[in-house]
Amino acid sequence: MSLNQLSCQEGAVIPINKPLGWTSFDVVKKLRSILCVKKIGHAGTLDPLATGLLVICTGKQTKAISHYQGLEKVYRGELVIGKTTPSVDLETDFDSEIAYTHVTEASLLHLAQSFTGYIDQIPPAYSAVKTKGVRAYTQARQGRPIALAPRKVFIRTFTITSINIPRVMFEVACGKGTYIRSLVRDFGEQLGTGAYLANLCRVCIGPYSLEEAYALADLIH
Repeated sequence: MSLNQLSCQEGAVIPINKPLGWTSFDVVKKLRSILCVKKIGHAGTLDPLATGLLVICTGKQTKAISHYQGLEKVYRGELVIGKTTPSVDLETDFDSEIAYTHVTEASLLHLAQSFTGYIDQIPPAYSAVKTKGVRAYTQARQGRPIALAPRKVFIRTFTITSINIPRVMFEVACGKGTYIRSLVRDFGEQLGTGAYLANLCRVCIGPYSLEEAYALADLIH
């Protein structure tokens, strides 16, 4: 698909491979400039430290953003047990270290099964959820206490794909509103060891896959 097709008045749905360190808004802002479009948005935020598939809608296709947001998403990542951070990823420094000698491969595989189906999940303190009109991450970075309400999310599968304790590779297929960092946090708490997310990549959103996504560099040049 050419740049002219991507920026046509009818709009387009553009799968983008979001680079590490970029916010989802950074990608939208860059594409707005490259494509010279007024209407543009994304269908599901990725954290700056996450990479992978970001679905961008332009023009008339922005009306369908809520549809794409509701599609199932698939993530692959790595969690590390025995340490925690306030942000549940590597944005913040470690704040605890807990022994994990009692953890076995069998206990990891068994616990993962309990995190499927509909579950109650509290968003991370370092998230874009608003409380009293203020983003949670803004309050968290200021050291202010945050009370976020649990929400019901659906996790179709939580599969442990490789284990090298304390490192655990996984794949998750889930519905709208699921926070993988919350899943990792809760998984670590249930283990009694704590855990943090070392890396995360979104590989699918409904029928869209990372394999067919544009690299930003290809569009910029």
